[in-house]
Amino acid sequence: MKYTTLPNTDIKVSKICLGTMTWGNQNTQDEGFSQMDFALDKGVNFFDTAELYPVPAKKETYAETERIIGNWFAKTGNRDKVILGSKIAGTGDYTAHIRTNGFTKDALNDAVNDSLKRLKTDYLDLYQLHWPERDTNTFGKRDYNYNSKDKWEDNFNEILHNLDDIIKSGKIRQIGISNEKAWGTMRYLEESRQHNLPKMITIQNAYSLLCRPFEGDLAEVAHRENIGLLAYSPMAFGVLSGKYINGTAAKDARLNVYSHFSRYNSANATEATKRYLKIAEDNDMSLAQMSLAFVNERPFVTSNIIGATNLQQLEENIDSINVSLSEDVMKAINAVHAEIPNPAT
Repeated sequence: MKYTTLPNTDIKVSKICLGTMTWGNQNTQDEGFSQMDFALDKGVNFFDTAELYPVPAKKETYAETERIIGNWFAKTGNRDKVILGSKIAGTGDYTAHIRTNGFTKDALNDAVNDSLKRLKTDYLDLYQLHWPERDTNTFGKRDYNYNSKDKWEDNFNEILHNLDDIIKSGKIRQIGISNEKAWGTMRYLEESRQHNLPKMITIQNAYSLLCRPFEGDLAEVAHRENIGLLAYSPMAFGVLSGKYINGTAAKDARLNVYSHFSRYNSANATEATKRYLKIAEDNDMSLAQMSLAFVNERPFVTSNIIGATNLQQLEENIDSINVSLSEDVMKAINAVHAEIPNPAT
């Protein structure tokens, strides 16, 4: 395994992060336990979860993923071996069963306290805001559309003050954002700088061969402001395994179950995937390992969040840390990207 540190800290994390959003829905507790045992044995010390999980978010399974992780900690005593991140859900129609008061002081305190209970721990190493409260283009929306009915009011300073209080209580160590845009990221950073408030050290956004918009403004923000990308969906919901175009996907594979992620199997995404598969085959790699190695090697990526529904997938994904992409492979990848840019955004 290769390791880095969370930006602006001395917290050592594996370059591969274990994603958990299928546990409690596609995966049972025992399967989640097996994945955590295997990942830890392979040197993965960074786990990412959220109160929202498992996905898709439903009242019946709310926060089951955190409960599974907490039960594993209780069984194994491995809390001190893991750098643990979780998230507070943002506002939205499909999170109304969680809470409706956004990132207020009460909401943040309730969310942190409830996560700690479920996770059976006294602290979180990284606590993240799952997506912005304001109306902006997240979750596959390519363009920003001004909404005159958006009632959101600037509360970046208030949020950071409230998070500062929770940090001082010892319940969280560091803070980050997720599904955020360049403007929101810079607003948080400016408030931190101007008012001596905690700094957002990570940003967890989608990033893969099929989804590279982070390389625009946010890559420069990450570079110049020292905020690290925690890349999620590096396999584009399994599309970049090649199993859908090869016809080997199981009936319960993610895109066969969750139709609302159809952007990953659009005509352009499928064509780009076919071209990436050819590059991988021509260079004696699996498409999965080439796709993950691409993310692992980006200079703005702090950790690559991989998820799997079985141990065979997990092993292949973790082993991508040992794959290096040649200059010729990168040229071929970027040639496809130039012709079919960001088909899954």
